[in-house]
Amino acid sequence: MYKIPFLDLPPLRGAAGTVSLPGSKSISNRVLLLAGLSEGVTRVHDLLASDDTKVMLAALRELGCQLETGADGVLSVTGIGGRLQARQTKLFLGNAGTAMRPLTAALALLAATQGGEFELSGVPRMHERPIGDLVDALRALGCPIDCLGQEGYPPLRLNGPATLTLDAPVRVRGDVSSQFLTALLLALPLVAERDLVIEVTGELISKPYVHITLELLARFGVHVQRDDDWQRFVIPAGSRYRSPGEVHVEGDASSASYFVALGAIAATDAPVRIEGVGSSSVQGDVRFVEAAQAMGAQVDIGPNWLEVRRGAWPLKALDLDCNHIPDAAMTLAVMALYADGPTTLRNIASWRVKETDRIAAMATELRKLGAQVEEGPDWLRVHPLKAWNPAAIHTYDDHRVAMCFSLAAFNGLQDDRQGPAVPVRILDPQCVAKTFPDYFETLFGVVRANVEDIPVITIDGPTASGKGTLTDEVAQALGYDVLDSGALYRVTGLAASRHHVDLDDGEAVAALVPTLDLKFESGRVLLDEEDVSADLRQEATGLMASQVGAHPEVRRALHQLQLNFRRLPGLVADGRDMGTAIFPAAPLKVFLTASAATRAERRYKQLISKGISANIDSLRADLEARDARDKGRSASPLQAAADAIELDNSQQTIGESRDLVLSWWQERRPFKA
Repeated sequence: MYKIPFLDLPPLRGAAGTVSLPGSKSISNRVLLLAGLSEGVTRVHDLLASDDTKVMLAALRELGCQLETGADGVLSVTGIGGRLQARQTKLFLGNAGTAMRPLTAALALLAATQGGEFELSGVPRMHERPIGDLVDALRALGCPIDCLGQEGYPPLRLNGPATLTLDAPVRVRGDVSSQFLTALLLALPLVAERDLVIEVTGELISKPYVHITLELLARFGVHVQRDDDWQRFVIPAGSRYRSPGEVHVEGDASSASYFVALGAIAATDAPVRIEGVGSSSVQGDVRFVEAAQAMGAQVDIGPNWLEVRRGAWPLKALDLDCNHIPDAAMTLAVMALYADGPTTLRNIASWRVKETDRIAAMATELRKLGAQVEEGPDWLRVHPLKAWNPAAIHTYDDHRVAMCFSLAAFNGLQDDRQGPAVPVRILDPQCVAKTFPDYFETLFGVVRANVEDIPVITIDGPTASGKGTLTDEVAQALGYDVLDSGALYRVTGLAASRHHVDLDDGEAVAALVPTLDLKFESGRVLLDEEDVSADLRQEATGLMASQVGAHPEVRRALHQLQLNFRRLPGLVADGRDMGTAIFPAAPLKVFLTASAATRAERRYKQLISKGISANIDSLRADLEARDARDKGRSASPLQAAADAIELDNSQQTIGESRDLVLSWWQERRPFKA
């Protein structure tokens, strides 16, 4: 897949609609590991498809689990029943803490009791995330563990067999990351021949995530006893994992926070409805709703849904201990920009050891927008913004940074006295794949922008100049939609024929145009999700296009259809008159050309590659005649807009042309290099 280097969000003006959340990352990876360690087959419904779950699935396959996805999308996991199938392997776990920590504990204990050697590694940032407290706890049990780089950090080597000492309590720190305790809770049932006790030293942070672990352990047959202050846990003797048969993964409550905040900021007419979490959720981050309400959000809540709309405006500042919502609390830092005073987030030391140092990252990026920010070892204070800077947000390969800062695009809702609305650039937007691969598509489905704020690039030019290919390349690089205007009359004729509409009835054909479900993707034309590219090249389709194109009402309907393609996050439109007649105010207009000889040679090679005989001289003559006709049209003649940049690509590769257009686009954007 092409990696989009950045995504520009124009000023956003409102929000309403329904969002279906992806599955919880925390629950998904815990369920996968438990299913993999259990006896029997577990059918996992609504599993999150993300980078983190991909590495866990790959690890389970390496360890001998059988994985099969049915036609219904449900994943069947046949577990190993606590018995190693592979005794030596290397596992790459990316930047997934929810895979690295519990797999370290489970494989360390299995290697010690059954023999084996396992190496666990990840991306460079994973090798900077501390795991020493978990390693120390496992070594105290007798597990041989080598840190292959810096002591206390991955990569790790786990060896066995070794004699375990299980008669004393296992001690682990709880004030750095709750994932260390979760890892032990998930792993120790594998060796529970007697009651096993875990004692937590220091205050346990992120208790709601440990609660998730305990709930899931119970579903898989292990009922852990804990004391009231969360400092002591007892795993009963004889504990053994058994598949519950079916498991449903809740929607991700941390991901819900962005849409709760969206409703609080921008849902003024109708609510933002969030489906997948609610009052019955086992995830602690659902309590983000309480923080949003404290800032003024109006929230209705059901067992598996939330509805949120704006209440107080500006939002109310708050001073909050965020220990109970460590991941979701990041969203509050951006909400604070819209508040009536400084907002302070406390007890967030765990941010320092996440995918990046999130306290430092949030402070740095908030300042780019113009905010006054103060930070401490375990706290962050954000002052509201009066005037906004257009900012390019560095995301640090951290999904939550990218999703949080998308909310900064709603600066257009502020009072006009606070300065003009500005766009926000999200660098490396595809880092959201860690937990919410379709986040931005989902966001665009429930927000609105003023049409004039949505950017458009037009690429006009003569036949066979390479407009379509260049348009696809530029749109892919920017994450924008595509409009291939040259296909519209053919699509309309084809659709009218399929719907048995009389092609001579202009009003009937025009009435069909607004109903067309039309997309342009990677050089393909999709009509009602069907690839009709080959049908559009048929001579009969060309004749139908000429027939429907003769009707003025059809031309008017298609004009409006083209305007409707201007939607979030932006559009690249190619044709003959995009920059002159359809989008005359587009901030970048390109007129693409090449010599008739070059275009004839390109068309000749294209036809020959498809096994179609061709004559290069005839092709050149046809193109020159077509140019003359297009330039002489009374309506929308082929000509460059007065402010278009002419690009002769006769001697350029498509990549060179794309990069040149992107450099022109960069010059027109307000973001500093």
